[in-house]
Amino acid sequence: MFTLIGCGNMESKNENSQPSKQTESDQQAQSGSFPVTVTDASGSEIKIEKKPTRIVSLMPSNTEIVFALGAGDSVVGVTEWDNYPEEVLEIEKVGGLDFNVEKVLSLKPDLVLAHASSMQNANDYGQIRDIGIPVIVVPNAQSFNEVYESITLIGNAVGANQEAERIIDDMKKRLDVIKEKASKISEDEMKTVWVEIMPEPDLYTTGKGTFIDDILNLIHAKNAAGAYEGWIKFTEEDAILLNPDVILLTYGFYVENPTEKVYQREAWKDVPAVKNKQVFAIDSDKFNRTGPRLIEGVEELASFIYPEVFSK
Repeated sequence: MFTLIGCGNMESKNENSQPSKQTESDQQAQSGSFPVTVTDASGSEIKIEKKPTRIVSLMPSNTEIVFALGAGDSVVGVTEWDNYPEEVLEIEKVGGLDFNVEKVLSLKPDLVLAHASSMQNANDYGQIRDIGIPVIVVPNAQSFNEVYESITLIGNAVGANQEAERIIDDMKKRLDVIKEKASKISEDEMKTVWVEIMPEPDLYTTGKGTFIDDILNLIHAKNAAGAYEGWIKFTEEDAILLNPDVILLTYGFYVENPTEKVYQREAWKDVPAVKNKQVFAIDSDKFNRTGPRLIEGVEELASFIYPEVFSK
């Protein structure tokens, strides 16, 4: 779970910074015609001779981007972690983080979308490339700008560059709206938020240097564990002392009745979030999968914490 949610420093980079310098081949790719050559996260130039019709995606975020681009019909293989959109449940599975190379090859892909967070599989990528199948390593995005770059890269590779531009433009506009609304929240109005990554008896939360912490800062909320770094295990007594106004459960979609279980904790009955019924289960997939749904996750989180500001 930590691996999936541990995408850090999303807002620590300047969102108005200049994009990385493009090569002539990258600019050619943006035309949407084939053949195209793109530069992936490994620095490799990958030539794609024709529009892909059989794509294997080795990361759920890649899959979500392909479907958002309108190329989902070309996906013939995904990982065991893929669950969105609903169509992927019927697509052939090629394994988890350690995918089955033989299974991938049996699907006869003309494009494989790998991911920089899984470079321990670099030898397997090489094996696939050696038989002439293009493998594109998509960046492990650590900021919104890098998410945009991932969408652009995949868009160019599947011939959907204009749709990629449309998605990115929509995400930027929605992010600007969030920032504008957040700017109206004064320091005195800021709420303290406890983000629970694992339930009892192991109470884990996120501190500084994590993606959730960056999002809380973005919407002008205080991370209850913001004085700590990374992923921290708390005792129940220490967690209660943080006295949060809001509790967010990132495991909520995988545990039955998670909010009720928090409300039933006897020791938490005087915590403001519990007294005021401000415990919410959030869809962690929208945060740990750095694709188009990321902006939905930020909007939902903001509306849970400040409904009077973000639900309008």
